[in-house]
Amino acid sequence: MNAEILRTQYAEGRRNFRQTNLKQANLTFVCLNEANLSQSNLGMAKLRGASLHKANLQDANLIRANLKDADLTEANLQGANLSGANLAGANLTGANLKNVNLNRAGLGEANLSKTNLRYANLSGAKLFGAILTGAILLKANFSGAILLKTNLAGASIIDTDFKEAVLESVTMPNGTIQE
Repeated sequence: MNAEILRTQYAEGRRNFRQTNLKQANLTFVCLNEANLSQSNLGMAKLRGASLHKANLQDANLIRANLKDADLTEANLQGANLSGANLAGANLTGANLKNVNLNRAGLGEANLSKTNLRYANLSGAKLFGAILTGAILLKANFSGAILLKTNLAGASIIDTDFKEAVLESVTMPNGTIQE
């Protein structure tokens, strides 16, 4: 399936695109709210500014996808592979990111408030100015990540790995600033 067929079928009311191959597809500014893209291949897809509110992207391949400024509020990304993806400025408020792979992902200025990041891999991720207020970080892996001016206020940090991570000007869960 190509991007144009997807846009047409979505406009006609179809929402189930499970296991669809959209590798390298240009879906810039597409609206796919509440679409089921679980187990789909969106590797290196251009999804800048896309609206994926409440979309199901469980176990999807989003390796090196461009999701800059995308709306992923309340989306289900459980088990998705976003390794090397660009999520700068993306809104992931309330998203399910359990077991997600965000290895080396760019999350600058991303809003991850109230997200479920249980068992998530954020090793080597860049979280410049990211907002993680109220996020659940149970056993999340931030090893080697860069957290610069990141807000973790109210986050649940339990058995979270920050080994070799850079924490500079980070607002900690209790409100103190880690310099």
